Amino acid sequence: MKASKRYHPSREFSQKAHVRSMGAYRKLYQQALDTPEEFWGAQAEREIHWFQKWSHVFEWNPPFAKWFVGAKTNISYNCLDRHLSTWRKNRAAIIWEGEPGDQQVLTYQELHRRVCRFANVLKGLGLKAGDTSIIYMPMIPALPIAMLACARLGIAHSVVFGGFSAEALKTRIQDLEAKVVITADGGWRRGREIHLKATADEALADCPTVKDVVVCRRTGHEVAMHAGRDHWWHELEQSVSEVCEAEVLDSETPLFVLYTSGTTGKPKGIVHTTGGYMVEVACTMKWVFDLREEDTYWCAADIGWVTGHSYIVYGPLMEGATTVIYEGAPDYPQPDRIWRIIEKYKVNILYTSPTAIRAFIKNGEQWPRKHDLSSLRLLGSVGEPINPAAWEWYHKVIGHERCPIVDTWWQTETGSIMISPMPGAIPTKPGSATVPLPGIVADVVDLDGNTVEPGKEGFLIIRRAWPAMFRTLYRDPQRYGDQYWRRIPGNYLTGDAARRDKDGYFWILGRVDDVMNVSGHRLSTMELESALVRHPAVAEAAVVARPHEITGQAVVAFVTLKHGGGDGKDLVEELRSWVGHEIGSFAKPEQIRFVESLPKTRSGKIMRRLLREIVTTDKVAGDITTLEDLSVISRLSSQQEEES
Repeated sequence: MKASKRYHPSREFSQKAHVRSMGAYRKLYQQALDTPEEFWGAQAEREIHWFQKWSHVFEWNPPFAKWFVGAKTNISYNCLDRHLSTWRKNRAAIIWEGEPGDQQVLTYQELHRRVCRFANVLKGLGLKAGDTSIIYMPMIPALPIAMLACARLGIAHSVVFGGFSAEALKTRIQDLEAKVVITADGGWRRGREIHLKATADEALADCPTVKDVVVCRRTGHEVAMHAGRDHWWHELEQSVSEVCEAEVLDSETPLFVLYTSGTTGKPKGIVHTTGGYMVEVACTMKWVFDLREEDTYWCAADIGWVTGHSYIVYGPLMEGATTVIYEGAPDYPQPDRIWRIIEKYKVNILYTSPTAIRAFIKNGEQWPRKHDLSSLRLLGSVGEPINPAAWEWYHKVIGHERCPIVDTWWQTETGSIMISPMPGAIPTKPGSATVPLPGIVADVVDLDGNTVEPGKEGFLIIRRAWPAMFRTLYRDPQRYGDQYWRRIPGNYLTGDAARRDKDGYFWILGRVDDVMNVSGHRLSTMELESALVRHPAVAEAAVVARPHEITGQAVVAFVTLKHGGGDGKDLVEELRSWVGHEIGSFAKPEQIRFVESLPKTRSGKIMRRLLREIVTTDKVAGDITTLEDLSVISRLSSQQEEES
């Protein structure tokens, strides 16, 4: 934190930005702080089409909120219909590329037609406003079409990540009591076919609320179709109209439910509603990504996560942007697939995860250097704190030292980005998400809710409600209040540890659960991992704690080396000494394990929980349904047995 260098936006970038200076940011922030209802009302009028205006902007009965009370709107209308009377009707809304190389470009006009057709399919199955749906699909155009069709009719959707198992899918269907499941025969990932319909059939064996299953044909392989329940998407579409008016919905109509991974206990259903979510997601698309009319924007996440909801589908389409969607792995069939796509479609804005960036580092600079990345003008990071070494590589190798980086902090629960630079206004520091966006009152506190001193570690909280906030946990309002709002009364407890420096910049340290105590010293996984990856031989590192009878906890580091990084055995003592120099001798890992790869979700997050299980119990017993590559766990477990 102390040694961090500042990077200022270029004069050229700032002159064209939506927010052009620190002074302009402070003015916006102060307006939102002093007169929040007036501020958000003005944003809502500018960004969103309303069929009926609100009676008042905000209603707060802790821990429950309502935004734009009494207003009527529809997010599908705001993503599609309102653009059709403008030049955007013939603009590319979605540029899609499948992993095998097939492509589609959908203009706003064509996307509107396809959404209306599918909405009429759902109507034909008897579905209506207030019903619930499960969407279990690969990253193909039919996925956002299904989401927008559900939203058009007021059917709350729950997108289930295509990597989830039948058991995980079943749990979500049962909790939501979904009437329809929308899926596909399969999808492609790393050259292999993912058999989604077969997984759905296994889950549906114990889901009596589901009356209909709509199956999109993607891979073309033969699948079992249950008479009376299962329908081919393309067959149902043949006889329906391309005209379907958007339902006039209350601002607080549930839009979607996103479930946590369910690694412990019952999955939490995060409920987001319509009006407030729309307003803040639309604002953050401009504030954070500084969208321009000519931009081609790519959020390289999966729509199964909230990042994909807010910043692949709803945010870009509300703003009339061109959003890129890619089906497969960013390093398949070669490590330059992501750079090929950027060059091919002249992508201007790239939003990806720190884990992906570290994987790119491991693969080597030669892959991006093969491609013309000059179209890029802004880079983004999402999903977990980005270590400064990865930030610097991203800045130099991908951004060629001319692209601002927006390191964003937010959560499934928050709905939209909360802490992030405005790229034309705010100087950045590698590793810091910088400052809260307008309307977000963030603080770092102790367990009594008292603000801690600059540089001290504490709990990250949000002191005021915000428009895109989740409204409750599905069918569990008590847990919603107890877990998030009552531990530090009246404040939203994020579950993340953080520090704030003397400039007011926030440094997110990761989940509170990822903070360890070694000989009385509190250490965050991010601090230790950042120290390790600063070593020139290290590509990635994941750090976990295991019990120690003397120090309380001991540090175990899992390390992958860069190509040509040397022999791991010779590096053990060097890396331990390196960490001692960077942080202190108390932080030296007791054990360093060199591995080929780390266990990650398909969204790119390192699953430290699994590593913790391996070092504490010698086995993995928890849920691994989100794991990208199951063989990683097998290799790690075998290594553990050998070392034991």
